[in-house]
Parts: sequence; structure tokens; C-alpha cells
Amino acid sequence: MRPSAARRPVAFVLCAALSLAGCGVIQDLRAPALPPTPAPRRAPDGAGSIAPDLALISSLPQGDPARQAEAFQAAQDAAELTPTTSNRLRYALALATPGHSGSDPVAAERQLSELLARPETLLPDERMLATVELKQVEQRLILAAENQRLRAEKARDTSEKLADANSRLAAALDENARLRRALQDARAKIEAVTHIERTINDRAAGGSAPP
Repeated sequence: MRPSAARRPVAFVLCAALSLAGCGVIQDLRAPALPPTPAPRRAPDGAGSIAPDLALISSLPQGDPARQAEAFQAAQDAAELTPTTSNRLRYALALATPGHSGSDPVAAERQLSELLARPETLLPDERMLATVELKQVEQRLILAAENQRLRAEKARDTSEKLADANSRLAAALDENARLRRALQDARAKIEAVTHIERTINDRAAGGSAPP
């Protein structure tokens, strides 16, 4: 066999391989690039929908006292027995909700501040809800403090005015008593003078009478 004849099968195989590789490259170029599959977001501890939270703060002030107490106690028990972020947030929202016996804005402010101090444990909607509720609680506390200050000022003004009125009344009573004593003394003096004059007149009349 001649060398040129031996090289023909090898050249044919190389051409076929290059042709297949070229087709694969062309197909890769024509095929649309698929976006990488995003890694599933890992939910932080206690994360979940805020629908139950919104339902709680919406329905809690509207129920009768027994149902209010039951709903509040359920939120408190869940936060204490299973202190996940969502349970703690729900209990803080129950504390922040006015209109029921368990409402405590001071405790709500403390717990909401603790939750927001670690924002990475909250989902965006939970973080937004906690922020809004915290601002509302802070406004309630500011208004309550201002109301208490005004009440204290009013009570102090009322007390001062009452003390001043009592002082003026006591002074008026003392003055009336003094005037009453002075009038009594004047009447006693007038009666004494009248008695003396009557006695003198009686004696004068008796001395001029015939024996």
C-alpha cells in the first residue's frame, strides 16, 4: 500500500470530527442562553406572611372582651413558648394595638425596638410593619406624656387657684368676724351710754319732783 492511500482514512476521520465539532459550536451559538437558576432565598427564622398579623391588629380591638383576652393570650403564649421572630412580632403588635385590656405601648415599644435591632431576622414586609407600628407607638407615648403634663399643669393651676381662693375666703371670714366683734363692741358701748343717760335723766327727773 502506498503512503498516500494509508493517510486518506485518517484525513477522512479528522474531517468528520472537525465537522461534528463545528456543528456543535454553531448549535451552541444559535441556542439562546438560559439565565442561571436563582438559588432559593432562605427565609430567616420566624419569617412568614404578615396576613395573620394584620388580621390580629384589625380584629383585636373589635371583639368582645372575652375574645380580645383569648386572642391576646394566644399571641402571648406563642411568643413565650415558641419565641420565633414571627411569634414575637405578633405579640409585639398585639401589645401595640389599642382598644383592649392587654394593650401596653411601653412594652410594645421595647419589643419592637428589639426586633428592629436585628433587621436581618425580619422579612421586608415584616420589617416595614414593625417600623410603622413602632412609629405609631412612639407617637402615642409622646401624646400620652404631653397629655399627662397638661393634666399636671392644670391640676397644679387648679390647686394654686383653689388655695388662693381658700386664702381669700379665710381672710374674708376673719374680716367679717372682726367687723362683727367691732359692731358688738359698738352696740355694747351705745347701750352703756344709753343706760347712763337714762339713769341720769331718771335721777334728774326724780330730784325735781315735789316731795
